Amino acid sequence: MTDQRAARAADRTETIMRTALDLAREAGYAKLSIEAVAARAGVSKHTIYRRWPSRGLLFLDAVLSLNNAGLDHPDTGDIVADLREVMTTAADLLGRPPWGPLYRDLIGEAQHDPQVADALNQRFIQPQTADTLARLNTAKDQGQIAPDFDLDLAMEILSGPLYFRLLITGEPVTHAYIERVLHAVFTGMTPRP
Repeated sequence: MTDQRAARAADRTETIMRTALDLAREAGYAKLSIEAVAARAGVSKHTIYRRWPSRGLLFLDAVLSLNNAGLDHPDTGDIVADLREVMTTAADLLGRPPWGPLYRDLIGEAQHDPQVADALNQRFIQPQTADTLARLNTAKDQGQIAPDFDLDLAMEILSGPLYFRLLITGEPVTHAYIERVLHAVFTGMTPRP
């Protein structure tokens, strides 16, 4: 494939994903269809299906194409401050459009489509989890976390309350709430004299 042709294909892919996001924001994911995306993007359904075998996988790529900067853990030497920074960034991102409503729709689709669930897990959840676990491991090595504390469980405890509010209760994930979660978790994770 020539460079010019590759650039046109990349532009078309970007147009299709942007169109899918626009339609999902306008009418909701439940009403998103390949036909509507094709019509608005000015491409054939075949062009879309060549790239994505389902609307769920198109939606996944479209949502994950949005900027999610700031979700990598810094290492300032203070594990609580570093987790707070990433958790508040995530809460801010998920607490407003476009990310929040689109991500909730994506999680919903993943409950019904195993391919979407697998792809979401591999491309977003697992990398975020690995980054958090790496930062927790560093903190453990530095003595900021008790040496016998289960870091996989810590990861689940840290993310569980955020997803509970985001997906179940619909309550806002505020900075104050994150502070409460961190305080509760680190009371049990810090080494005892």
